[in-house]
Amino acid sequence: MHRSQSASAAPSRLGDFTTDRRVLVLVAMAVFVGTGGVAAAWVLLRAIALVTNLVWFQTIDAHTVSLAGAKANWWMVAAPALGGLIIGLMARFGSEKIRGHGIPEAIEAILIGESRMSPKVALLKPLSSAISIGTGGPFGAEGPIIMTGGAIGSLFAQCFSLSAAERKTLLVAGAAAGMTAIFGTPIAAVLLAVELLLFEWKPRSMIPVITACALAAALRPLAIGSGPLFSFAGALDPSWWRLLAAVGVGIVAGLQSGLLTGLLYKAEDLFGALPIHWMWWPAIGGLAVGLGGLVEPRALSVGYDVIGDLLGGHITAGQVGMILVVKSIIWIIALASGTSGGVLAPLLIFGGCLGWLEGQFLPGDPSAWALIGMAAMMGGTMRSPLTGILFAVELTGNLALLGPLLAATGAAYAVTVLLLKRSILTEKIARRGQHVVREYSIDPFELLRVSDVMVREVDALSADMTVDQAIAFFSADEHRHKSYPIQSRDGRVIGMVTRADILRWRTEPDVHAETLFDRHSDDSPIIGHADETVARLADRMAAEDVGRVPIVERSTMRLVGLVSRKDLLRIRRTARAAEETRRSYFGKTLAAEAEGPAGAEVVSAAD
Repeated sequence: MHRSQSASAAPSRLGDFTTDRRVLVLVAMAVFVGTGGVAAAWVLLRAIALVTNLVWFQTIDAHTVSLAGAKANWWMVAAPALGGLIIGLMARFGSEKIRGHGIPEAIEAILIGESRMSPKVALLKPLSSAISIGTGGPFGAEGPIIMTGGAIGSLFAQCFSLSAAERKTLLVAGAAAGMTAIFGTPIAAVLLAVELLLFEWKPRSMIPVITACALAAALRPLAIGSGPLFSFAGALDPSWWRLLAAVGVGIVAGLQSGLLTGLLYKAEDLFGALPIHWMWWPAIGGLAVGLGGLVEPRALSVGYDVIGDLLGGHITAGQVGMILVVKSIIWIIALASGTSGGVLAPLLIFGGCLGWLEGQFLPGDPSAWALIGMAAMMGGTMRSPLTGILFAVELTGNLALLGPLLAATGAAYAVTVLLLKRSILTEKIARRGQHVVREYSIDPFELLRVSDVMVREVDALSADMTVDQAIAFFSADEHRHKSYPIQSRDGRVIGMVTRADILRWRTEPDVHAETLFDRHSDDSPIIGHADETVARLADRMAAEDVGRVPIVERSTMRLVGLVSRKDLLRIRRTARAAEETRRSYFGKTLAAEAEGPAGAEVVSAAD
């Protein structure tokens, strides 16, 4: 017997969005999650500074320092290797999820883990990242804070009775709040959530994420500091041709991104071929980091001082070239080894260094081209162009370069999308057997009413038909459907008869004289209405596992049509055709106007 359904129910209220007042509960929760994200960012930054000072300068101090003054000796090689060994042990006996830069793991938790993260990850990820970066690892703090802030949001959500979608919202809110606290970029953090983590664009998730980021921005001056993270006074000539130059810089950044991504996963394959347990890989990666530090100490650790010098113009071409080459090599090897650390800060350095070098041959301030290179590299590599643009603006407080930033980041995004099937983030997920699609579109089921797709001439069985007659009907040689509506004399639908019913009735000889009305008079069939959206009906069909649903008038329950799974699949085929079928209508339109009504009729028939 089917679930009861009111025949006279009023049409459900439709609107632009499905969000309801439940979002206010998530907003209240986002306040706590956002606060937790800021606290996690503060702890992570202090932990990184503490480890850095302790390892390199033998002092107990939680203030950020540069490794530019670190002494080039045997300890510079040993420290990153020891750090990598500790991380390998933590991953082996703690949690393997601390390996890598954090964002792919957050995406996996969202897509296949119902947005559940463990307390162990929330504790070990920032600790392992602090050890990795503090001992010289060429990484940033953004990946770890995304993972840690996300874990805080997920753990908080798991304390309440929430859906997987609501847990995802709080996970992403924590991640975005942490990124806001680290960089002071709330708008870019919201865009990163949309372009990278939410896999949707809905007020249900956007409003709580915005709440968490706005709160993090308000708390950041108290916990970390105020104002843009980097000072910047670069400028470009306002001439129109600078956009063409910016496109060129973006194309080069896209090619650079593709090269780094390819080399990273080639290096990962080489580590996979080693005849030793992966627990030892981070130590090998750390050894390579230390050797690179002997060549260029400023290539070690986060490198925020390098970004500041690129944007401030306090650096030479020789230093830029050396940092670009050395940091690229050790970053690829270290990240491929499975150690813990983020990719965003290194990407900014790679794009900024190349942009600064290009700026030596382009009119204008090289610092401006460095900023454009940073945004292009970030937007192209992470496939998040809007995030790259706003991140550069918020990072420096400069709005004058929006046009060139848009052109360069768009060009880099186009190059990487066309050259690489997957990004540096999703390739790791794909190698674990998961397929991630980063394209969002309107559900065609939400655009259509049931009346647009239903079959109007429906074969139905009379309620007066006996069970014997129904058995004979289904046993006939003619092709039969798996189910049919049962229609009373006045046209009302009282139920559905299926082949399963027929098979059951054959074993019950005492019911053969009964009518279909007798067998289904107490049923409340799953029905649809012509004025509802196909999406609502498809959801009910999936929930009740039915393949054919009668469509009835709301007031009379009279049969007006029928929708089957085949009709739903036809919608999918039509949506695909709209993307793939190419034709020109301009010539047809002119021909139709010249020929008059007859020509118009031909065009309509052809379409």
